[in-house]
Amino acid sequence: MQNTLATPATFTGLGLHSGQPVRMTVRPAAADQGIAFRRTDLPGRPLIPARWDAVTPSRLCTVVETEAGVSVSTIEHVMAALAGSAIHNALIDIDGPEVPILDGSAAPFVAGFLKAGIAEQEAPVRAIRVLKPVEVREGEAVARLEPADMLEIDFRIDFAEAAIGMQSRRLNMANGAFVRELSDSRTFCRQSDVDAMRANGLALGGTLENAVVFDGDRVLSPGGLRHADEPVRHKMLDAVGDLALAGGPILGRYTGDRAGHALTNRLLRALFADPTAWRIVDCGPQTLGKLPGVGVHAGDLPAYA
Repeated sequence: MQNTLATPATFTGLGLHSGQPVRMTVRPAAADQGIAFRRTDLPGRPLIPARWDAVTPSRLCTVVETEAGVSVSTIEHVMAALAGSAIHNALIDIDGPEVPILDGSAAPFVAGFLKAGIAEQEAPVRAIRVLKPVEVREGEAVARLEPADMLEIDFRIDFAEAAIGMQSRRLNMANGAFVRELSDSRTFCRQSDVDAMRANGLALGGTLENAVVFDGDRVLSPGGLRHADEPVRHKMLDAVGDLALAGGPILGRYTGDRAGHALTNRLLRALFADPTAWRIVDCGPQTLGKLPGVGVHAGDLPAYA
């Protein structure tokens, strides 16, 4: 069955790019409502749906926007946490234009959701089954969806920095794998990227405490890495969050090779543009057990949550 939160969960912090303080409360929502943001700081408290067709182009993060131009940015980590906790319906009140970055991962969101409690609802989960391969490319970057019985993520990255280099990982998302394996992996960047972003008025809320910063063969963030392959794990985390904008769990294999937020959204648009590439299925007990987040509990949280 579908799930929502049992009680609200509140998070406060800074926006990664804006540097502005923000308070965000994730509230229970009715079955079949999906995920939506509500800008409580604006007149009329406008709603922004967390859906693939509301995404507006952005290279550094995922942004959803209404036709009237009201937006919320950097939503990928909270969306990944919702999907990885099997929360299908939620209303997210936010008093600013950007989701708080917290520690740069999804683990604090997952911990907050589990503390608030997850409530089952009287409606079946409807998943999106991929029926045939769909692929998009941009230069050397590739994103692909193909049929599979459960959501699988296969990702590869390749950076010139010796401390990152080439990394790859493949994981199926069933049985709490997202929470255990990916949720605590933090956003990362190169010191040269930080300098360039700040020169352009971005990354104003970024610190060595909420992002992993690399400089050549050095990890500048205190304490080093949480995982030897933390960068590729974080890219997988981002992919889970961006795929959550499909409007339901995906039953299929996602392959990303140097892919990012914009390319994953292009992939969803390509998928839904072809009615023969997907179908909606009601999830029975056998299928439900293969979805991300089913059966997740506090013991699955990593030490950094």
